[in-house]
Amino acid sequence: MSSLCGFHDEAGVPKSSLSSPVCSPETPRALNPIKTFKVDELPVRIYAKQRDLAADAARTVQEFLVHCLAERGSASAILATGNSQIQFLDELINLGGVDWSKITLFHMDEYLGIDANHKASFRRYMRERVESRVKPKAFHYIEGDADQPLDECSRYADLLQAQEIDLCCMGIGENGHLAFNDPHVAGFDDPWAVKLVSLDLKCRQQQVDEGHFPSVEEMPRFAYTLTISTLCAVRKIVCIAPEKRKAQAVHNAVRETVSTNCPASYLRTQPHAVLLLDQDSAALL
Repeated sequence: MSSLCGFHDEAGVPKSSLSSPVCSPETPRALNPIKTFKVDELPVRIYAKQRDLAADAARTVQEFLVHCLAERGSASAILATGNSQIQFLDELINLGGVDWSKITLFHMDEYLGIDANHKASFRRYMRERVESRVKPKAFHYIEGDADQPLDECSRYADLLQAQEIDLCCMGIGENGHLAFNDPHVAGFDDPWAVKLVSLDLKCRQQQVDEGHFPSVEEMPRFAYTLTISTLCAVRKIVCIAPEKRKAQAVHNAVRETVSTNCPASYLRTQPHAVLLLDQDSAALL
């Protein structure tokens, strides 16, 4: 993974050969999925309700972080924002059992030019929903309003590459994006770790529908994003994608050809990933 960055149209993927730890038999699952299957290299779990998905995702992530801390004494993770992640993050934090003072956290995207205190800022989301509650060793933020955006890409890439990243918790956008790798800017051979991208209309409309901006005209048209190569160059990926509005994107990711038409389809090539759905998001499978 290169430490360079840029305004580029394609993305690439170094794979991790490390697998996640097997849960010990004495640690029960929070709630079991109602259906499991595998598509290509990707295990898929479907849950009856979003709350069941969130609870089991939290248990999966907690167990993995505890394993990493026991193995090396520290850990690092990339977290996603968005409305679909809120229940999971609450469950994870409330579950406890993780020494967050030994964990370094990152996030995966931010709007270009946005202030850290804007209600739609992903820095604010993470500061209020995660950092202030768990007090991690460090939480490194993408400074969306940095004076020199390309320098900010390089700075954040250097932070990411300062250690092995253990975990990436991500979602899937309504247009199939991972982070802000929308179909028109995504690719699977990107030389950069962090880049600047334009946001497509469907992505911008999703942000409006979630209540972050009053209209597509009033939200930023560009953003920073970790590339797909960066997101996948970790030891474990947990993709959390509930809700009916994600059903078409989930169908495209799981059932259509692996391509940048649906960037999330690339997860099917990642054996260290797992996709967690509820019945609503799995409705078209």
